[in-house]
Amino acid sequence: MAVEEMKVLICDDSIFVRKKLAAVLKNCGVAEIVEAGDGEQAVQMFEECSPDLTLMDIVMPKMSGVEALKAILEKDPKAKVVMASSVGTQENLKEAINIGAFDFLQKPISDSQLEMLIKKLAK
Repeated sequence: MAVEEMKVLICDDSIFVRKKLAAVLKNCGVAEIVEAGDGEQAVQMFEECSPDLTLMDIVMPKMSGVEALKAILEKDPKAKVVMASSVGTQENLKEAINIGAFDFLQKPISDSQLEMLIKKLAK
């Protein structure tokens, strides 16, 4: 899949993080970027737009990233969900990988980490 055809869902409760990630994705040439502020919104947006990639924070209000991951994978077992984790959430990260997360990124996410992930997915 070409980067120019990709649709990416960014789910993080921090609007600053969402905007930063969206800017990097735009610079990479990603076609469409959709945002969600919590796990419930992420599941809803996933259903509505069927993204090629979902970037999911683990710790969020209403529904955690791990719970949202489970709900998304129930709807689409082939969904590519990449979990984002800060140092204090390693146990949650292990659970997410065991559930079926595509990959994980350590927060704060660097531009180069995100660029490498997009290139990996585009292959």
